[in-house]
Amino acid sequence: MPSGFVVDALLFLAALFIFTVGLGAMAVVILYIIDRTQTSHAIRRNYPVIGRMRYVMEHMGIFLRQYFFAMDREEMPFNRSQRTYVYQAAKNEDTTSAFGSTRDIHTVGSVLFVNCPFPTLESDAAETSAETIGAGMCRHPYTTSSLFNVSAMSYGAISKPAVKALSAGCGMAGAWLNTGEGGLSPYHEGGGADIVFQLGTAKYGARTPDGALSEEKLRELGAHEQIKMIELKLSQGAKPGKGGILPGGKVTEEIARIRGIPVGEDSISPNRHPDIDNADQLLDLINRMRDITGKPVGFKCVVGAYGWFDDLFEAIHRRGLQSAPDFITIDSCEGGTGAAPMSLMDYVGLPIQESLPMVVDMVNGYQLRDRIKIIASGKLINPADVAWALCMGADYVVSARGFMFALGCIQAMQCNKNTCPTGIATHDKRLQRGLDVEDKSQRVANYIRNMHKEVGIIAHSCGVPEPRRLKRMHARIVMQNGRSLPLNEIYPDVLPGATRPNH
Repeated sequence: MPSGFVVDALLFLAALFIFTVGLGAMAVVILYIIDRTQTSHAIRRNYPVIGRMRYVMEHMGIFLRQYFFAMDREEMPFNRSQRTYVYQAAKNEDTTSAFGSTRDIHTVGSVLFVNCPFPTLESDAAETSAETIGAGMCRHPYTTSSLFNVSAMSYGAISKPAVKALSAGCGMAGAWLNTGEGGLSPYHEGGGADIVFQLGTAKYGARTPDGALSEEKLRELGAHEQIKMIELKLSQGAKPGKGGILPGGKVTEEIARIRGIPVGEDSISPNRHPDIDNADQLLDLINRMRDITGKPVGFKCVVGAYGWFDDLFEAIHRRGLQSAPDFITIDSCEGGTGAAPMSLMDYVGLPIQESLPMVVDMVNGYQLRDRIKIIASGKLINPADVAWALCMGADYVVSARGFMFALGCIQAMQCNKNTCPTGIATHDKRLQRGLDVEDKSQRVANYIRNMHKEVGIIAHSCGVPEPRRLKRMHARIVMQNGRSLPLNEIYPDVLPGATRPNH
């Protein structure tokens, strides 16, 4: 190699180094001037340039805690142990673990299931029994044995490949898929899943141009064979008392067409249905929708004040059982996917642990248990969560974030920014590329099947042949004195006719 070439290369590298150092020094000077003259951040004003590291480390701390510092059961909203179960179940991997539980069973509120001395033999185990929603009350009642289903997630809040994977996975596993309040898209139908169409406060997918309910569009929806039920959303756990929020960056032309809203503008729903002021008007709308579609109709809410349930159930008895909602979905207050004010997520509404038994008891007390099915929602993503809800009286359990984990969610907390790194909650085509529909749909199906299997294992340990036979006596709760009490002592079963249960 000629020596002149080496000298030239060294001179070029030296010049490049000096240029890079000079560019870096210039950048530092510019940042110094910017930081000293700006008035928004005291740290940067007092400690120019190096003060910026505080904000970098604050952002990086989210990820450092998740992967390096937080213990398996410490993180919020879902800890590593909870997520790991979903990942393993979705991949059909072994969910057993070695050397004992890492769960602190002495923590107040811990659930302990009561195994019996003579558990159900495999040969005596039964398939999960089917339940019919709307039996004898509508033209097309819905019968399903699926205990665990997909809760409301709109196309718009989540991406096209995510919806397609959920639809196909539910179709394979025989579960239902809730559209969320964003309307019915072709991707909900494409996988062959049973569909629950959710009607939110903005009436997306079934609205007139001024936001009222369109009977014509609702009748068209009722004609869809895959749509099995209609869910009227009163409130949700992420933002009780506030309507849905879809940032304008996610409102593409297609989503705008499906919802009936302008392209690129924030989609903000009213904080309640303008045409529902009281229990009677709620029943009026439920019956109107059931008459139009012929499908079972119920409502979803987060429980806060609960005296209005007395008004509702008394109105049902006054008007007749046919006027009742076919189901009630009880959502927890801990928040959910998408964008929501922290003041609502953190402080408004009751958790599912309190609201579910309350509503079940009131339905029992008003002798409506055979008429109204109860669906539980809210951070119920592991088999013990689902088994607890069944013990409490739920007929079905639905989950949104559990299925996001099954799709590959890493809890990056980017759902509201269109920057979801796994392609689930973004409309960025580059990021969506990472979500393979065929692979993820199989994971969704695996998650549902393994959930049914392991809830069944808990039921068999408690001595019942199938999960729907679980009762409050089959679980206990750890109290403040360190001892546990049976659920049926903490929440005594309410006999039919004992209205206004004491809570």
